[in-house]
Amino acid sequence: MSQTKQAFDFEAALQALREAQDLHGKHGILTPLIKQLTEAALQAELEQHLASEEMPNRKNCRTTKKVKALSGECGTACTGHSDHASG
Repeated sequence: MSQTKQAFDFEAALQALREAQDLHGKHGILTPLIKQLTEAALQAELEQHLASEEMPNRKNCRTTKKVKALSGECGTACTGHSDHASG
């Protein structure tokens, strides 16, 4: 599954700060950055886990997860795996 990654737009964030928009929350200035960092951390953790996996026949999948934080709630694209053998 191909996924397009969007970089955090610092210029838009600075403009939003000048306009006194909220930093956190569903439409907060930092919410896209927090989402991007969370997804990168989850992806790195999964890659490390799969690299050290003793059972090589794991079935991988992608799902969406909701992450709740002090800065608000955001959906993330999480890569996961299942213990069910394909067959």
